[in-house]
Amino acid sequence: MSWNIWRISNKQEKMDINPEKQIYFLSDFHLGAPNHAQSLIREKKLVAFLDAIKDKAAEIFIVGDIFDFWFEYKTVVPKGFTRLFGKLAELSDSGIPIHVFVGNHDMWMRGYFKEEFNIPVYFEPEIIEREGKRFFIGHGDGLGPGDHGFKFIKKIFRSPICQWLFGNLLHPNWAIGLANYFSRKSREKTGEADANFLGEENEWMIIFSKDYLKKDKVDYFIFGHRHYPIKLPLEGGSYYLNLGDWIRNFTYASFDGHSLNLHKWE
Repeated sequence: MSWNIWRISNKQEKMDINPEKQIYFLSDFHLGAPNHAQSLIREKKLVAFLDAIKDKAAEIFIVGDIFDFWFEYKTVVPKGFTRLFGKLAELSDSGIPIHVFVGNHDMWMRGYFKEEFNIPVYFEPEIIEREGKRFFIGHGDGLGPGDHGFKFIKKIFRSPICQWLFGNLLHPNWAIGLANYFSRKSREKTGEADANFLGEENEWMIIFSKDYLKKDKVDYFIFGHRHYPIKLPLEGGSYYLNLGDWIRNFTYASFDGHSLNLHKWE
């Protein structure tokens, strides 16, 4: 068993939910892309969804890639996203626990969400337990076999040295502009690939989930990263679930204390 799996398995969190409420999961908003106008439309739709569930939510899990790019300087954060920030602050202040997992596009988070919204940020997958069900939650990037180039780059980008160099040697106008340029180029290269299901034998996060079940029991694996919504049964009554995105699909999952299901926000 790898160190990460050992750490995950021993850091699980338990909490029972109000039977009249639900836990919500959503991911991959990529706000800021491809431009301000189109991003703003999606942001308003996302805020409308959060407003619609505020009286029904026991908890909210945002599972990575809120932004297409994000970097927190010591005293500066990127402008924009004020509607989302205002709604997150409102929900958190009302007592709804919100959890944010970093994705591969917004891994450079620091203390802003915790300090401003009282929202914890997770940099690795976590196991939680609700109503006797165990949930393995994470963005999903870098899990499973293959993709060694990305895993190497991720280690470099996640290093404190890399973050210090980026934050201190480049002016924000240049740094954020450069990052957005490479993000666009990456999206042009991959095209619609993230939205296409490659089959169980080729999806690295499904392979990871199946391997993990050989070591530990999990009822639901919940991931983002791959932009297709799917709920796939695994052995032993477990399920793999990908949340889709808020670019094309506008999908989310909810857990009512008994089962976890995917939905589309119309």
